[in-house]
Amino acid sequence: MPITPATATHSSSTGTAEQILLELVDEKGVTIGTAEKLAAHQPPGQLHRAFSVFLFDEQGRLLLQQRALGKYHSPGVWSNTCCGHPYPGEAPFAAAARRTYEELGVSPSLLAEAGTVRYNHPDPASGLVEQEFNHLFVGLVQAPLAPDADEVAEAVFVTAAELAERHARDPFSAWFMTVLDAARPAIRELTGPSTGW
Repeated sequence: MPITPATATHSSSTGTAEQILLELVDEKGVTIGTAEKLAAHQPPGQLHRAFSVFLFDEQGRLLLQQRALGKYHSPGVWSNTCCGHPYPGEAPFAAAARRTYEELGVSPSLLAEAGTVRYNHPDPASGLVEQEFNHLFVGLVQAPLAPDADEVAEAVFVTAAELAERHARDPFSAWFMTVLDAARPAIRELTGPSTGW
């Protein structure tokens, strides 16, 4: 993957990782500053920009990922295709495409904006807080997946009915239903009425 200005600034010449900064925003999504990633998630949480991606295959099945067990936030839970945070100054669309490739080894064949949602979700397991202004994206994936094991424990395509069964049985991220419900109008437009989304 080519190095972009956004990715180049996040590793130093000594090979040590620099702090990851997030964009802090106001209630309208206007950037008001930056904060270190972990600090922004400490209670009560600082409102920051995030994104959530929902990719579907040609049969209208949603690509879910199980977050890797080694992740500091919400390890081992199921969630939408990809989610994360743009770097300061990085467009949410570009960040969504970048992280989808980094986590799942695939570039969407289609990616479209699907609105925004603002939420405040404490995570009881970690004690961290998701205080986010989240940009939503829906799209299609047609290439084989190559997940990064440090990010993704498992990836699976599910129908709407299979998702309901899995959601009743398995642990999901605290934010999953909020972002899914907010993205549903765009998902229905993308997948059509027969898929049940």
